[in-house]
Amino acid sequence: MRGRLITLGVVVCVLAASPALAACGSSAGGAAAAAATSTASASPAAQTSGGGTAPSAPPSGTAPAGQGGVPPEGGAAPGASTAKYTATGAYTLKSGSASKANARYTAGAADQSGVLATGSAVLTLTRPTVSTSGDSKSLDESSFYGLNAGVLAKSGAKITISGGTVSTTGTGANGVFAYGTGSSITMSNAAIKATSQGGHGAMASGGGSVTLKNVDIDTAGANSAPLATDRGGGTITASGGTIVSSGTDSPGIYSTGAISVSGAQIKATGAEAVVIEGSNSVALKDTSLATAKKSGVMIYQSMSGDAQGAKGTFTMTGGSLAAAAGPLFYVTNSTGVISVKGVTLGEASGTLIQAAAGNWGTKGSNGGVARFTADAEILRGDVVTDKISSVSLTLKNGTTLTGKIDTAALTLDSSSTWTVTADSVLTSLIDVSGISGTSITNIIGNGHDVTYDAGLAANSALGGRTYTLVGGGHLLPK
Repeated sequence: MRGRLITLGVVVCVLAASPALAACGSSAGGAAAAAATSTASASPAAQTSGGGTAPSAPPSGTAPAGQGGVPPEGGAAPGASTAKYTATGAYTLKSGSASKANARYTAGAADQSGVLATGSAVLTLTRPTVSTSGDSKSLDESSFYGLNAGVLAKSGAKITISGGTVSTTGTGANGVFAYGTGSSITMSNAAIKATSQGGHGAMASGGGSVTLKNVDIDTAGANSAPLATDRGGGTITASGGTIVSSGTDSPGIYSTGAISVSGAQIKATGAEAVVIEGSNSVALKDTSLATAKKSGVMIYQSMSGDAQGAKGTFTMTGGSLAAAAGPLFYVTNSTGVISVKGVTLGEASGTLIQAAAGNWGTKGSNGGVARFTADAEILRGDVVTDKISSVSLTLKNGTTLTGKIDTAALTLDSSSTWTVTADSVLTSLIDVSGISGTSITNIIGNGHDVTYDAGLAANSALGGRTYTLVGGGHLLPK
């Protein structure tokens, strides 16, 4: 999730000026040094994930800058980026083990972390106070490699934080960041606050991992998702905590890797609740998720090279998901596999699912494919596609849908129902238990007609016939 604004396919790179002043931190232990530099290595070309900036939804159909293998302005070709700047730390541990309690780490120079662990270092911090104010010289490198992060683990280093706070005020200053395979940060009963553009809360890239337990995160800058991964992917696992983003284009979660959350409260006031780019995933359990702008969950492929593949997966069990604007689920230039079970869903726009072309991909082939499964759900809102997109709906275990469908494939089990609110179009209907003679018993028509494509093999059980719906209306072949 680089420091880029993606709007109508135009990418603008923002580079922050570096401050003149640097601040030192507390004394080091083990093989630590008061200050040290380390050059970030390039992410492997074979890695399959990346990052991006949260997009608007639903966007127009303009193809983005950078498609066709040409990197966007301020970026690099897929899998080929290299670091130009070096990371430094007010406190640095290069090897060995160290444990610190109640220490304060302050950094004010450009590209300087409060705490930096590299290589074989194993660092344990208890109730630390980490504060940084320096800007990053490269928002790309902040998101790709963790440059200027409050706490940075890289090149296989491991950091454990219990209690305390991490706060950053500079541009591109992520709170905690794990970069590279084997690098990890484990944090519990603590707080993270980042206030400037490109300052994500907890972030991983290049195969790094972050584990959070009861960590509160607050981000206020643009392009600053509290939970995020970027180029080369990463893993974030969070349980508990209150997670808030208020900046423009700052979703609650931005995944170019694998992010799982349980028992947390997440709210985004300036962007989507969740964005998944490429063939990556978000899994939520018993979590409250809300957004005030754009859509609830967006799945897309930006074509920037930060995330490979085009099949995002969103899974949610229990908890709640609410969107004050836009579709609750939006899929564009990608396939979105969406599963919800026992989730309280709320949308204010009247659109439950939208699959459509947007800002990204090649015009005419950049539609969305949504594969949506609802288990024991109460669904309200319309299902909408454009001519180059598709939606398949599977409703089971007592799921109810109230809304218009235009256009989608629908599968109903014996316990699930659809209440039609306007004339609708199905590509196919699989409803073995609902067909009784010339009636459909689990579709309430309310006087509206629903058409289906009699020429599709999937509709062979319908036999090209017309059926009566409960409450008036018909299922008609076309």
